Amino acid sequence: KYGPGQFYEEMAKKIKAMGGKIITESKVVKINTNNNQITTVVYQKNNKTYTKKVDILISSMAVKDLVESLDYANKDILKLASRLPYRDFITVGILVPKIDLKPKDGEKLISDNWLYIQDGRVKLGRIQIFNNWSSYMVKNSQETVWLGLEYFCNEDDGLWNLSDQKMTELAVAELKKIGVIKNEKILDSCCLRIKKAYPAYFDSYKDFDKIKAYLNNFDNLYCIGRNGQHRYNNMDHSMMTAIKCCDNIIKGKKSKNNIWNVNIDTNYHEEEKS
Repeated sequence: KYGPGQFYEEMAKKIKAMGGKIITESKVVKINTNNNQITTVVYQKNNKTYTKKVDILISSMAVKDLVESLDYANKDILKLASRLPYRDFITVGILVPKIDLKPKDGEKLISDNWLYIQDGRVKLGRIQIFNNWSSYMVKNSQETVWLGLEYFCNEDDGLWNLSDQKMTELAVAELKKIGVIKNEKILDSCCLRIKKAYPAYFDSYKDFDKIKAYLNNFDNLYCIGRNGQHRYNNMDHSMMTAIKCCDNIIKGKKSKNNIWNVNIDTNYHEEEKS
């Protein structure tokens, strides 16, 4: 009820209770290999470098970063991976007493979870209304509305480099320009930047099968998730790749095709036909 993050927090508690260790706020800098096996992972945390022996490596990191981390990556594959394209993402959270969009009769707030913005006057791409995902996500859900304003950009472009204050000012101004709010008081705000949020299907993606075949050669390496497979999957599909991965490991299944094939032929689930 507190959003999808609650699921992963509970999962983390279970992993720790079973004796697992979760290392956060760290960066993988090198992945060592030997005879088509991942042997160790080198990572940095708090300006210190650590090396961990690996029996099985399940990777959800961006394929570009994964290949670049391999100690002896094939030069042709390295070149293809370096050109895999991504779109980055900024969410600006805005808390207001109300929004100026007319709900249906009998409703206090419109019922949409998100709105796609098609107005060429603004840079805003989408608005989430967190009250409608779960009322528990907003402290006073009857009196206030948490909006998530979503901006699609590229790392280090003009939007990405705006300060949090300037980004928030832009978001508020654009809400007013398209009529979502008038002069409502801004009660709170936050700004989050997500690198490589969206794997894109151009440039070297046409040769992605070559990258996939190369990674599949590492017997104890499994690629899962949106970034791990460079595929614009929804959360349920990403989780299914992890489930199938674990099932393969438990059963000793060597082929990884069932993991890569999740959602290959499925229609885009957000499409609605009239």
